[in-house]
Amino acid sequence: MGTKTVDETGADRGTEAKTDEEKVDVVKTSDATDATVSDEVEENDDIEAEDEVTAQATEASPSAVGQGAAAVVSAALGLVSLTGGWIGTVAAARETLVGQLETASNASVSQQIQEVYGDAWQTSALWAGVFALAALIVGVVVLARPAFGAPGKPQAPWIKSVAWGGVALGVIGLLLAVLKYTDALLGLPSAS
Repeated sequence: MGTKTVDETGADRGTEAKTDEEKVDVVKTSDATDATVSDEVEENDDIEAEDEVTAQATEASPSAVGQGAAAVVSAALGLVSLTGGWIGTVAAARETLVGQLETASNASVSQQIQEVYGDAWQTSALWAGVFALAALIVGVVVLARPAFGAPGKPQAPWIKSVAWGGVALGVIGLLLAVLKYTDALLGLPSAS
């Protein structure tokens, strides 16, 4: 059918020999091409893997930034609940002023202490409790966020640490605020 035999003319044998050499060259070129293609495929796989990691990092970045910021806010609110904030100070000073204006000059000493200082102390404790509760809520939300948002994506360790710090400060601040408000901690002196 289209195959040549060895018994044919010498011209044909030369052609046949030439085609065998060409076949060897083609096989060598084919092997080299396969190696080059496999190298290119490996490089493309590496590039695709890098692109996938970059895409995952890009997708995770906004969420991680938000969670990190919320964790820092939680810790800051917890710290404000312990040290006192501007709002609590102003509210306590206002309550002191109101107590001075509303207390009659002929009121008893214990009533004057309660109206002027006690109400201000409780107002300060109330605002500290508000900040502590806010710190506690924000910290818990940050810690619970991965379970509801993207369960497969792990949360950065520093975000967890800062959020746990905010939760701890919130719990301590809330406990101290309740103790201050109920006069169990540093209550007003008695006037008797």
